[in-house]
Amino acid sequence: VHDAGGQVYVDGANLNALVGLARPGRFGADVSHLNLHKTFCIPHGGGGPGVGPVAVRAHLAPHLPNHPLDETAGPATGPGPVSAAPYGSAGILPISWAYVRLMGGEGLTRATQVAVLSANYVATRLQPHFPVLYTGRGGRVAHECIVDLRTITQSTGVTVDDVAKRLVDFGFHAPTMSFPVAGTLMIEPTESEGLAELDRFCEAMIAIRKEIDEVAAGTWPKDDNPLRGAPHTASCLTGEWERPYSRELAAYPAGVAREGKYWPPVRRIDGAYGDRNLVCSCPSPEAYES
Repeated sequence: VHDAGGQVYVDGANLNALVGLARPGRFGADVSHLNLHKTFCIPHGGGGPGVGPVAVRAHLAPHLPNHPLDETAGPATGPGPVSAAPYGSAGILPISWAYVRLMGGEGLTRATQVAVLSANYVATRLQPHFPVLYTGRGGRVAHECIVDLRTITQSTGVTVDDVAKRLVDFGFHAPTMSFPVAGTLMIEPTESEGLAELDRFCEAMIAIRKEIDEVAAGTWPKDDNPLRGAPHTASCLTGEWERPYSRELAAYPAGVAREGKYWPPVRRIDGAYGDRNLVCSCPSPEAYES
């Protein structure tokens, strides 16, 4: 890339597979950012908080942002501020600082190793039931594994949305959907889940695969089955029931105990419609006139 006059950017959105084991500064990149979420104890999702440094090589340093109210917040040659807070969020950064201090170098390295081990454990358990994308030598992955549902959708009609919503009936928030590949689930167990929870998730996915096989066999219609009907709320189960599968299967899929059952508060919504149409739940402007 450099020989052709290009610049190299390393995406540091998640370093769960690198901390303590690799040195991104030696990768040869010209620019890299480091998100603090996940890797350094900051929550991910919900629109943020996306906090972290952007590092550049010396030849790009003059182009870093600066700030008119703080001459130390960037070079004089910079284009101006990109944020009202040039050093990031004071409510977020101390959390990562405390995490690094508490973990130490050895603890951070151990977290990376456990994150990689956990992802490979999940990938190995799910491989007989779902295709796993982008494996390296020996069929291994890094800190995440991508389960491919596209061929399943083509043959059965069961979509990634159906699997994600059925996971809610098992008591799981679905992994990342359709990123970086449409029609897939990207599973990142990180270092924080124990073996029992990893097994519970894998058993749920295997049970879902068995339900998919029932759809493929014609036991249930493609448009009316436990996957397409998920998630199942207590309200929908106590009303009229004219589905080809039982209420018990809807509420308590294989492996889900009655004790401690998680009940989803709402059923499936039209996510695409919600993304394309602004729906305001606040009072109308006229309500504030009085």
